[in-house]
Amino acid sequence: MVYTVTLNPSIDYIMMMDGFETGKVNRSTRELVTAGGKGINVSFVLHNLGIDSVALGFAAGFTGDEIRRRVKEYGICEKFINLPGGLSRINVKLRADMESEINGSGPAVSEEDFDRLLEQMDCIADGDTLVLAGSVPPALPEDAYLRMMRRVSGKKIMTVADTAGESLRRLLPQKPFLVKPNNNELEEFFGRRLEGMGETAEYAVRLQHMGARNVLVSLAADGALLLTENSDIIIMKAPDGEAVNSVGAGDSMVAGFIYGYSLSGDYREALKWGVAAGSASAFGEQLGDKKRIHEIYGGMV
Repeated sequence: MVYTVTLNPSIDYIMMMDGFETGKVNRSTRELVTAGGKGINVSFVLHNLGIDSVALGFAAGFTGDEIRRRVKEYGICEKFINLPGGLSRINVKLRADMESEINGSGPAVSEEDFDRLLEQMDCIADGDTLVLAGSVPPALPEDAYLRMMRRVSGKKIMTVADTAGESLRRLLPQKPFLVKPNNNELEEFFGRRLEGMGETAEYAVRLQHMGARNVLVSLAADGALLLTENSDIIIMKAPDGEAVNSVGAGDSMVAGFIYGYSLSGDYREALKWGVAAGSASAFGEQLGDKKRIHEIYGGMV
């Protein structure tokens, strides 16, 4: 079973606009409303590819109720912990001549609530996959992911960490199976501008030396770079296509990678499925569905 963790899920309110001007009344041409958050996105795309998952995290208020409803309606098992106060956040995504986002902060989470999430880690068994996705919200300690990984230490599970900054730094000594920074996050992590694939690979190696078994760096339109635990570097270009949506593309890559690896145990195949899934989401208004992912995968070298 795959377990995905979304510490701060959201209702994503996506507004399509012909243009946007600050200080003026702007009107949308169309809207989409989805349940959002990196772990939820991973669960959605895994579901599209035929892999079951359990969505974990926190939910609060009427927005939390709507998140849970939408996740269950999609066919995903959810075990979000209900918080006694506050509201799960609403994130506004503006798609005009360029993409802009306004993200809410989310509800407070007590130590007792977090302990309940840690207890859920005890359900994870040998052979399962745990996906820790997204930033750690201010309401939680920066070592939240580290504490989750310690809770499952000793179990033969595959842990995937799609986070950045201090939360990534803290969990690396636990040797996660895969970490997936994007190129900007990799630059911010090491505090320097990376020029070209050579330097991207060099700093992926540094992440590996800090504890990551495999490092997958998403590179937007340039595809992705994978450094495997066998020290192989695999670079895969993204297929041609018009990117209309950056939200969820990286999460889709994680889901595609998990799917591909579960099929073959081969890193190149896993990367190919990851790039196909990420591209399918980037080329459409919503997360990539099975048909589109398979079409893109079939057209890749």
